[in-house]
Amino acid sequence: MARLPLADGGALPVPDIRPRWYAHEWNRAVVYHAGARVLGALPRRARLGLARAVAAAAAFPAERAAVRANLARIVPGASAREREALVRAVFGHFAMCFADLLSTNRTEPEPARLLAAVEGREHFEAAAADRRGLVLLTAHLGNWELGGRLLALHGGTPTWVVVAEEPDAAVGRFLRGGPGPVRFVTRGQPTAGVRLLAALRRREVVALQGDRALGTRGDVRVPFFGTPAPFPLGPFVLARAAGAPLVPAFCVLGPDRRYRVTLGAPIRVAADGEARGLAAWVAVLEATVRRHPEQWFNFYDVWHGAPGR
Repeated sequence: MARLPLADGGALPVPDIRPRWYAHEWNRAVVYHAGARVLGALPRRARLGLARAVAAAAAFPAERAAVRANLARIVPGASAREREALVRAVFGHFAMCFADLLSTNRTEPEPARLLAAVEGREHFEAAAADRRGLVLLTAHLGNWELGGRLLALHGGTPTWVVVAEEPDAAVGRFLRGGPGPVRFVTRGQPTAGVRLLAALRRREVVALQGDRALGTRGDVRVPFFGTPAPFPLGPFVLARAAGAPLVPAFCVLGPDRRYRVTLGAPIRVAADGEARGLAAWVAVLEATVRRHPEQWFNFYDVWHGAPGR
């Protein structure tokens, strides 16, 4: 097991094998259906409280070790006690976001109840003025799936969301089979790229995640919290091919337990400018993770490779 040096002279163990969070034994449709029934029967305040309690009681030692090591890079000056509090906060926020997703995936979410504000709407409008479609680039931070639905409800533009294929197909049908303003495209589909490019040329919206490398030749290492980490170049290749701007977008859970969607300045990718666009995105991502380390949900060692999916 490798060790990560800390600013105080100590070191943290870094798991040699990256845990596959998505392949965990809880990632099964029967668990999701049962969770949705239980959570859906509770008022939201009780639902979120139950989710946090389950997160606190669950072990997940490999995932907690990975989060602990990631946080050591993100907040190197934090004490051991502060890091442990952040680890607990990561799992608590993940559970609350997931509880909201489970309880709304079969109905259209209620923006007035869940959404506190949309900040940076002018950036969205500036990018839309290009009339070449729009790429929303987000991360595994906050409630990214629910944020996409809320934003699509507000904007009224057809929105395509790129997702990874679930090991259990029933999980994918459950999470993405209900009514809503978005259409899902599985990343591994042979025609996925053609469909997304066609959507952009129809001046529609395509939403992708840009913080998790794929383990392919399309990954590029970019400095991230002082150390190069792999990131996918694909979103920038797609944007350049369509001539579409990319808008950074994040959906963060606030202290009032409502979500705040933040849109950043458009990133425009010129010919042969994919790497520069990626670097600009990683700078935005780093600043956002620094502000919200408790809501960055990557349960593997981000700096040493892709999670395998």
